[in-house]
Amino acid sequence: MSNVSKAETREPLIRLSRRASITPRKAWTIRIVAVLLGLLVCGIAAFLLIEKLQSNPGKIGEFYYTFIKGSFSSSRRIWKFLKNVSILLCISLALTPAFRMRFWNIGGEGQTLMGVLSAIAVAFYLGGTVPEGVLLLLMLLAALLVGAIWGVIPALFRAKWGTNETLFTLMMNYVATFIVSYFLIIWVPSGSSSLGKLKYGKLPMIVNEQLLTVIVVLLLSVGLYIYLTYTKHGYEISVVGESVRTAQYVGINEKKVIIRTMILSGALCGLAGYLIAAGADQTVTTNSVGGQGFTGIMVAWLGKFNPLAMILTAALIQLLSQGASQISQDFGVNNALPNVIVGIVLFFIIGSEFFINYEIHFRGHSKAKGGIK
Repeated sequence: MSNVSKAETREPLIRLSRRASITPRKAWTIRIVAVLLGLLVCGIAAFLLIEKLQSNPGKIGEFYYTFIKGSFSSSRRIWKFLKNVSILLCISLALTPAFRMRFWNIGGEGQTLMGVLSAIAVAFYLGGTVPEGVLLLLMLLAALLVGAIWGVIPALFRAKWGTNETLFTLMMNYVATFIVSYFLIIWVPSGSSSLGKLKYGKLPMIVNEQLLTVIVVLLLSVGLYIYLTYTKHGYEISVVGESVRTAQYVGINEKKVIIRTMILSGALCGLAGYLIAAGADQTVTTNSVGGQGFTGIMVAWLGKFNPLAMILTAALIQLLSQGASQISQDFGVNNALPNVIVGIVLFFIIGSEFFINYEIHFRGHSKAKGGIK
């Protein structure tokens, strides 16, 4: 009986326990290690898949150098990197208030695209008839207004009828794409659906075309951080996100907060659309946003919905994207490999959250060392 009792109470070889807390420094250390391990696995995968590396293993260092070269090998690429990071970050910031409220806004792509369309529509119809400064202001107002409208529609349905915001906002992305296609048919009678760059409605150049966009988004990051952390509205968003019943108990009108927050979220997506339209693009296509509305979800989640931390995650995602594209070009591989490389690193980053939230304890070492922390 004693042997059976010992067997029944014997501690398992591996045991998991949820962390009570973890310091930000340790959490970010785990994430950085995950990124490095992901890049190591990418190098191994590249060695196995790229013939040029198989024939000359010494060139594996060139593989990693290409990652950096894709974004930082020239001033033009650096500014392109900063511009792309800024647009991606702006969309991610736009989604953050809704996500903090646990309103799963998957419609950043469509809301941003509608911002691009409305800004270009103003430039198309009013360009050359009003002063350039007035035109840029009207484009901004149109982008903010239409983006806000596109964002508040699913919020109204959620508040009034309890609809599923995830599906609603996702479907509105497709509606936005079809609306852009419709206007391109009207504006381009030839049927090419290619509007081309407009002559009017371009942001003024400060040093170069990208600096103004970078400055605007950095200021937006700081402003949104202050808004979410230190204002009454930010507090209400957090309370609604934690528990609707708690919000009701303390006298917060959750429906009002949902509608107000989605107006803000949509308007900021409209701002991102304006920066795309009035920046280097000066045109609109169905692919003007280029999937960044969905990538922005990953950036916001990795940054834990902290606008300042999201600056780093947006830069990391864009570094991976441009570096992977450069690898495809330099090593002569098909376009699928860059997606594999980005996917591997993101897999490791997402997996690192497990070790941030849980500790692993081994039999005989739990009491002595407290598990893997």
